[in-house]
Amino acid sequence: MKDTIYLDNNATTRILDEVWQEMTPYFIQNYANASSVYHQMGRAANAAVQLSRKQVAEALNCTPKEVFFNSGATESINTVLQGVFDKYRSQGNHIITAATEHKAVLSCCEQLTKQGAQITYLPVDSQGRIALDDLKNAITTKTILICLMAANNETGVLTEMEEVAAICQEEDILFFCDATQAIGKVTIDLQELPIDLLCLSAHKIHGPKGVGALYIRRKSKPIQLTPLILGGGQENGFRGGTYNVPAIVGFGKAISMLNPQAYTNVQAYRDLLEAELADIPEISIHGQNTSRLPTTSYISFKHVLASEIMTACPTLALSSGSACVTGSREPSHVLLAMGISKEDALAAIRFSLSILTTREEILQCAQLIKEAVQKIRDQSPIWQLFKAGLIS
Repeated sequence: MKDTIYLDNNATTRILDEVWQEMTPYFIQNYANASSVYHQMGRAANAAVQLSRKQVAEALNCTPKEVFFNSGATESINTVLQGVFDKYRSQGNHIITAATEHKAVLSCCEQLTKQGAQITYLPVDSQGRIALDDLKNAITTKTILICLMAANNETGVLTEMEEVAAICQEEDILFFCDATQAIGKVTIDLQELPIDLLCLSAHKIHGPKGVGALYIRRKSKPIQLTPLILGGGQENGFRGGTYNVPAIVGFGKAISMLNPQAYTNVQAYRDLLEAELADIPEISIHGQNTSRLPTTSYISFKHVLASEIMTACPTLALSSGSACVTGSREPSHVLLAMGISKEDALAAIRFSLSILTTREEILQCAQLIKEAVQKIRDQSPIWQLFKAGLIS
């Protein structure tokens, strides 16, 4: 579908050609099991896995021994939340997160409450930011984990990670950060930023789907986690299962190619899109007045359903929120937590760019959206009532 303008990169990105080329030999030529180290092909596959581990570690500025491969961020989130609660519940049962976290976090926390966990969901302001004082005040003697994402997957709003990490250090509480959307777009140096646990997925950085990594900081008092998947002893017994060598190789290649400076143009295109769409009356750009990812713009078009706009623009690949909430027609929990009305939340479209997005695509997208919104509103009795001042 080469005529499609793809602006759903927070959901997934296209594999770069260089990444695909690096992966293909491990499907066909060197297809050995990376745990079969008693023959040459197996050792070669294992060496490829270890090279990728080194590449991930270099990108995060940590050691390879702190990187554990898995199927992606959702698995990491389940591993950390369930694993920490299992190992530390004798010390406390309290976990702090935010109302705007990814559904993987919220669903897992909901499950943990059935096992006796106490969860605090920090509120956010109209820009999607937590208040650090709220975080400090939520901490109790029973708090064992603080779980906050680096960048929101819907709005792109950034968390003050340095300040959160400092609070966690001061209180001697584990800090788990879902950095899935942030990796590659903002600098995360784990030598400078004392995060204890961090997760990421390859498919958000132009790598393959179905592979990710969990970082676990090596400390004098080791962090305890109960494994989520037991098997043949892979990942030092922490995560069982046959290595997906091609995907891991692709992950390593993709992360080795990251360059946050490449997102300067992306932000310029994002700003261009917002400037072009500013001609449309009654739009709201969520999180506009705070620090955001350079890739993300989440916009509500008053009194127009997002689904109507996307249906009217079949050549645009867009999203009305998180792609991980399969088939949901409910308004975004992120926007509702920000105080946005249900009606305006259902009118919100997420535009998410990548390093492959072009200026021409942005201009075409803006034109199509403007035409669609105008046409829908022209045929809308609700819009006419709004214009007449009869409804708000």
